[in-house]
This record gives sequence, structure tokens and C-alpha cells, in this order.
Amino acid sequence: MNFKRSVLFILLLIAFSPAFAQRDTVGLNTIVTKTTKLITSYPFEKVYLHLDKPYYAAGDTIWFKAYVTIDQHSPTILSNIVYVDIANNQDSITRFIKLPVLNGVANGNIALTPADFKQGNYHLRAYTAYMRNYDPDYYFNKNLVIGNPVDKDIVTNVSFSSSEAAGLTKVAANVAYKDARESLPLLNKKVSWTVVANSEELFKGKGTTDDNGVFKAEFSGAPASLKGASLVAVIDMGNRKAITSTFALKTAASGKDVQFFPEGGELIIGVRSKIAFKAVNSNGLGVDVKGSVTDNEGAVLANLNSQHLGMGIFALMPENGKTYKVNIQFADGTKAVYDLPRIKASGINLSVFNNDADNLNIKLSANDSYFQLNQGKIYYIIAQNGGAVYFAGQTKLDAAIYSASIPKSKFPTGVVQLTLLTDHGVALCERVAFVQHNDALNVSIASAAKTYNVRQKVKLNILAKNKALPVAGTFSVSVIDETKVPFDENAETTILTSTLLTSELKGYIEKPNYYFISKDANAAENLDILMLTQGYRRVSYRNVLANKVPQITVFPEQNGLEISGVLRNNTGMTIAKGYLRLQVPSRNFYAETTTDMVGNYKFSKLNFIDSSKVIISARSSANGKNLVVTANPETFQYPSKNNMAFDEVANIDSTFKPYLENSLKQYKNTHQLKEVVIKANPIKKTGHSDYSVFTGLPMLADQEYLAANMRNCANLYLCLQTMIMGTTIDDNKLYFMKNYNSQDKKPIQIFVNGMPVDLSYLNSVMVSNVESVEVFKSAGFSGIDDLYGTSGIVEINLKKAPKGTKISFAELQELIPPPNILSISPVGYAINREFYAPKYDVPKPGTLGGDLRSTVYWAPKVTTDKATGATAIEYYNADGHGTYRATIEGMDVDGNLGRYVYRYTVK
Repeated sequence: MNFKRSVLFILLLIAFSPAFAQRDTVGLNTIVTKTTKLITSYPFEKVYLHLDKPYYAAGDTIWFKAYVTIDQHSPTILSNIVYVDIANNQDSITRFIKLPVLNGVANGNIALTPADFKQGNYHLRAYTAYMRNYDPDYYFNKNLVIGNPVDKDIVTNVSFSSSEAAGLTKVAANVAYKDARESLPLLNKKVSWTVVANSEELFKGKGTTDDNGVFKAEFSGAPASLKGASLVAVIDMGNRKAITSTFALKTAASGKDVQFFPEGGELIIGVRSKIAFKAVNSNGLGVDVKGSVTDNEGAVLANLNSQHLGMGIFALMPENGKTYKVNIQFADGTKAVYDLPRIKASGINLSVFNNDADNLNIKLSANDSYFQLNQGKIYYIIAQNGGAVYFAGQTKLDAAIYSASIPKSKFPTGVVQLTLLTDHGVALCERVAFVQHNDALNVSIASAAKTYNVRQKVKLNILAKNKALPVAGTFSVSVIDETKVPFDENAETTILTSTLLTSELKGYIEKPNYYFISKDANAAENLDILMLTQGYRRVSYRNVLANKVPQITVFPEQNGLEISGVLRNNTGMTIAKGYLRLQVPSRNFYAETTTDMVGNYKFSKLNFIDSSKVIISARSSANGKNLVVTANPETFQYPSKNNMAFDEVANIDSTFKPYLENSLKQYKNTHQLKEVVIKANPIKKTGHSDYSVFTGLPMLADQEYLAANMRNCANLYLCLQTMIMGTTIDDNKLYFMKNYNSQDKKPIQIFVNGMPVDLSYLNSVMVSNVESVEVFKSAGFSGIDDLYGTSGIVEINLKKAPKGTKISFAELQELIPPPNILSISPVGYAINREFYAPKYDVPKPGTLGGDLRSTVYWAPKVTTDKATGATAIEYYNADGHGTYRATIEGMDVDGNLGRYVYRYTVK
């Protein structure tokens, strides 16, 4: 795939004095040329979501703007669609939407309906189809906390402790229960609990809350199994009422740990090296430690103390014949001893000193044995950012130690990967460093006053400049009542932290915004230590030289929404040059196409909203009455590992108490409904017991999903694979994960109203016609598994008209369409709602104090003038007193990023 880049590579062959000669070599040119060709042919996209606030409650709406970039953060010209999804802590996708991308941006919103979003931690992702060719770690990933103050009778607070013994992790969980209304402990209540992973029960037990309302559960298991597990506790409230609470064990099942990272990758005898370390607590977050390094004779060689979030650094020169241990004392007084990484007898090391404002200072250090074997040989240093090479140089190994400098001006702001290679292209050492030019767009917000009244009109004047020159840019602005939404700014995800830092590194970065906003004099040093603890493999020179390229199986969506499929006759033969007509009745839209020589068709550049009915007809084709139209199932990105799991919050009720209390007040203000009594004859629910094929199945399904659970589902095929817990799809078959990973790999058998169907059939089932979905992990005594060679059953029950109800001929045709007409509801673009901002220019009836919004204003379409760089927004304050926080983020057409935070007071 070829792509015309908007950013030129800077390929600099520079002379180091005295180490690096200016003499070019074919080998170096080959590496640089191939690396350049790789990133040119296989560019890298990124997505960032600017959210209106950092956490939410059920019933809220997430307002966001997506920034989709390529190269050095320029607006993408590759993808025209961005995907956003939310997965629960069981890794089942709860919401999935598509948005059209125009000039690199898209605006969207997701309603957090209480029926679909229970209180808990969720995984928010954003990506393009093209990004699916790469590791999901490079998607936009964020832990999303959602509370629920309304449908709540209890408040919980959980704490975990763990210990290691005989290769097992012993976990003790203490769950404190309180009445949500009276805030009193729930005493002497029976609690049953299970530990569940991938829908499988690992442990279970029962107990009773004590005099403080605390219940305790203890269990032991393999650390790997517990990391993906959850504790499910069910408290018996009496009167046949039980309440279930779920607590993820991802951060509770790991003990304390310390990892060590020698600079350059390895320790070498006789070479003094920097060694970074990172200490984490059982919750996976950094913890303070202190300690010492000793050799096998007990001599103390170095003392160490963590500097920031459990990270620190010390230096060591390993000696021949000696081994080394690190004696660690954690903040709680516990101690542990760790071995340092393996020491090489012969080698060369790359060190980078990043404390010079203008240069990256580099040192190559070879020990005696390595120098004797390799004296006079040629070595390369290549430095790249985002896959683009910005520096390439060479040297002859004439001395054991060489020092040189690379001007930082050669690199853009961001992560730089420096690699030392032999003249055969073998990578020996690698180091990543962060170059910070503080050259973000100069974006500012100002207002006529710093103090306002409630419901007073506010005008914010916005100015954007690149250095001193005004720029035209696209921005989004969020204004929140900070009193209602308190949070740690160091832990924020911003357009700068995401685009420049976290999206460039695999793995979790704790409190990334600290490195961009901190006034701490040690922030730059702490950022360099962070770099030492990170792995980076965007470019593998081994693969570059072997001409190994990414396997592109999903291509950029440059033609908007597409629907494809196959046209056949009623004997199954494909039809070439068949005529097809597509209709979207709700948009009065029509399109036409013909099939290719093997019967394939494709409609491109479509534009319709989610849940739209789409009709594809072959009636006007030759011999149309004998033709059959089918549609290809839409490919889907399955849930990926949540690399932000360490941001999960166990005790949502207490951590976000101010926000949830305000959300409860909002709910009460808008839901003052009188109680009514409804009397009606019950309607029998359609279920598997209506069909004789299911004789022998249990009366109750293992999982059941009603129509209310599918309100936001546009396509049953897509929803099924995300809705049913513990399943995956492969080769158009649905599997339970337990079966999929076993040697006896058997799929689930799908039924619709008792009729066996394959998975692709579900593309033709209208979601609005589904009454329920029943899931059985076992076929029981029905014999279905033996008959079909499957394992497990999914029965889809369609709605039935009540007996005696008349339906029209048109309604009957819709229920049983002819095969030459295909009626489907593919996933279209999500409806883009406008943020409601009340106007108080004219006094309205109502009690002052009723406007309790936490997001006061959201403006996703802010653009600055090219000539002046200026624009303005206007809105009215809510009724909250305190500090209001306005945050603007965005970029200009050249990919320069900007962010600014402005505060004012409301009295």
C-alpha cells in the first residue's frame, strides 16, 4: 500500500568528533532507506478522545471529540471512519458506535443508559479499521469509571490483602456494607460469594456480616488465573431481595514486585551502567521503596531510593565472578530480595544523557574482551521518532569509550528511539528518550471577569498561535463545575499525554500528565527514568532488513460506509453482472450496482444512521425472481486486554462521593413521578420451552438477554458476539472461550425459534423482532451437542403477535421477505446529538438552584480564524457555586497540538 506523506523525513548523516566519521556506507543507507520505505508504505494512525469530564454516573452522556492523526500528528487522510466502544469488566462490549471522520476529527456522544451500565469500571477504546492491523495497545485506551447513585440500596467498600506461598496467591477480601439511605452498617446479613473468571466459577463460599457490617472472603489460586477474575458477592436483604456486587481482582491478585532495567538492555562486566527500577504495590501502582545493592561477598555497592511513583535509578559496574542482589524495603516495612538481570561477559553498551537542554549526549562503552574482538569495526546509530528516521550516523570502534552529541533540534517533541547496530544491521542496544521542546500551540482562554454569578452569561475569548503567528485550528472546549467533579490533574489523559507519550509506548503509564504540567524541578529527570523503564519496538531493524512488513488484512475505510455480499441463483450458483438496487427508506436514498464476474457486489460511500433499515433488491435483474441476495457479515474488533486496568477504582461510592451525591440530586429533581398501579393480564413470554427440539434442556438458561438489553443494538450478528459473556468468534462460528482454547474445539449451535441456523444468518434478523436470547453452556439431556457436533446452545426467540391479532400483507412480507430482497439493519453512523445548554437571558419559572449540571458546556466544533487565530464561545453558568474549569484541546492543520486550562469563580 502506497501513501503520499505530508511530512518529509529528515535523514541526517552527521559527523561525530572524533568518533563518528563522515564516510557513508551502503549498509547504513540501506537501513535508512528501508526504514523510510516501511513507514511511508505502512503509516501509523492514532486516535485521541477529548472527553467532557473524567468519570460519569449511569444516566449521564459522554460527550467527546475524536482526533485522528497520522505521521507527526497531522489530520489523517487515510481513514474516514472511527470506532468507539465500551467493554465491561467481563470484557463484553456494552456499546459500539461508528462516527464519520472529516479532516481528521469526529464528534460523538454515548448515552450511559442505566439498564446497560451498572456501577463499575469499563474499558473505553477508540480506533480506526486500519489500526486493527497493529497491536491494540496502540489504540486509544482509557479506564472509564461509572457510578450509579440512583438504583442503590447499599454502599460497599472493599479492601484486599494478598500474600504468596507455594506458588499460589492467598487473597483476603473485606467487604463493608452500609445502607445507602441511612449510612448505617448492615449487620448479620447472609452473604454468598463466588470468584469467577471467563464465566467459570473458581471458588465459592458463604458468610455473615459482623457487627461493623463487614464480610470477609478468603481464597487461594494461581496468580495468572486470579488476575482475570472477579469477586461476586450477593447479600441477602430479606423479603426475598438479594443484591449483587462485583469487584475485579485484577489489581488484588498480584503481590508487590520490583523490576530492574539496565540502560541499553543488558549489564556487562566492566561497564558502568545506569539501572532503573520500578516498584509496584499489590494494586499494580508505584510504591516507595528503599534498599541497597550487595555482591556475593556481602559488600554494599550502592544505596537506592525511589524518586517518583516507585521509580528510581542507581549505577553499578559488574565485576567478573560476582553476582548481585538488591535488598528492598517497601513503604509498609516488608522486605524482599531480588537478583539483578543476567550479566554478559562481553559486550558494548549505549548510554544517553538527557539533562542537556540542547543535545542528547551519547556514550558507547565496550568492555575489554569485546573491544579486542571488534576493534576497528563499523557501528551505526539510528534515531527515529514515530518510525521516521531523523538521525543516522556511523563510527569505527577505535577506542573502548566514545562520547558524542546529537542536537535535539533534529527531533520533534516526543519519544525518540536510539539504536546501536553492527554494520550487518544487528541491533545491539536500544534506549528511548523523551525530547521536550515545549513547542505546543500557544492556546489561551480569557474572559472579561474572573468572578461571575450563577446563571450569568459568560463569554470566553480564545486565541491560538504557533509561536507568535496566529493559526487556524480545530478545537473542543469543556466547561465543568470543578466542585462537583474533583480529580487529580496529574492523572489526566490529555491530547498531549496521549499523542506524544502513552500512544508511543506499550504498557501502562501512571499519572502521565505529571510529566507535562508539573512544576517539580525533578520532573524532567523523572521522565527520563520513566523512559528507562519502558520497552519500545515500533521499528524492528531485523524485520526491516529482512523485508518483513506488517500483514495488512484490514484496509483504511476511505469510502465511508460499505455493504457487500454475493448474488446467487436459487441453485447456489453465483451471478455475474447481476443488477442490484439498494434503498434506505428513512433517508429516501437509492443506489445501484452490478456484481463482478464471481457474483460479488459492493455499495460504497453510503451514509445512514444506526438502526436504519436497508433493503437490497435483485428483482430488476435478469431472472430476478429466482435470485438470492446475501450480505457479508461485518468484521468486528474483539475486546482486547485493558492495559489501563491499574486505573480501576474498587470503591467507587467513596472515591466519587461528591459527584454521585450531585447526580442523585439531579435525578430527584427530574424524576418526581407519582406512584401508579398498573393492572394488566400477563402475556406469556416466548422461550425455548415452546419448541420440542429443546426437550431436555434446563428450564432456566445460564444467561438471558431481553429486548431491553438490545435497545442500542443495530445488528444482531455484531451484538451477539459482544453481549454474551465469555465467547469469541472465529471463522464465522461462535465459541465459548473455554472450548475455543481446548483441544476439543467445538462451536455453539445457534437457533432461531427452534430452527438451527449458522451465525451469518443473524445478519438478516431484525433486532426489533427479537424478544430474548437464551444461552446454555450445556445441551443437557437434549442430545443437541451430539447431533450437531457442538458445545452449547444460543436460542434467539422472536416476538410473536398475540393470537387473533390481524397483520397486513405488507407486514407479513416483512416477516417473510422473498429471497431476492434482503432487508437488514447494518451498523451505521451514531446519531450526533447537540449538547443542551440552557439560556437564562429571559427569567423562567423554576426554583433557583435546580440547575445541577456538572458539565456546564461542551463545544466540540470550535475553529479559530486563520488571520487572527481568534474565536469566542458563549454560554450560561449553572447553579453551582465554586470553581468552573474550562479546558480547550485541539490541533492545527499541520498537526501542532495545543491544550489550555482556564478557571474562574462562580458565587
